[in-house]
Amino acid sequence: QVQLQESGPGLVKPSQTLSLTCTVSGASITQSYYYWSWIRQSPGKGLEWMGAISSSANTFTSPSFKSRTSISGDTAKNLFTLQLSSVTPEDTAVYYCTRGGRLGTNYDYWGQGTQVTVSS
Repeated sequence: QVQLQESGPGLVKPSQTLSLTCTVSGASITQSYYYWSWIRQSPGKGLEWMGAISSSANTFTSPSFKSRTSISGDTAKNLFTLQLSSVTPEDTAVYYCTRGGRLGTNYDYWGQGTQVTVSS
């Protein structure tokens, strides 16, 4: 059974960098051919795909977040991370990590999600 678990701070101050980790069990992040994505849902909004790292460690970022987002993987620990810089209250959301068979779609496993609030 594949499991994904998000972790990180629940509260971040404006202008700081948000850092989240997704720890994966039951599958390797290097297993072909999957994409490991970060998705968020802000209050009253739909799901937003932020970016992904592929099983071959290529990274992809949504144009909406490109200038502020960094995604990386740690194959030794079997996890991948998200960094979102210069956060504002509009970045308050539930953040999910997922596995998908295609970039930005075909998700078969999701983490439970982690609430992040941006507030001073």
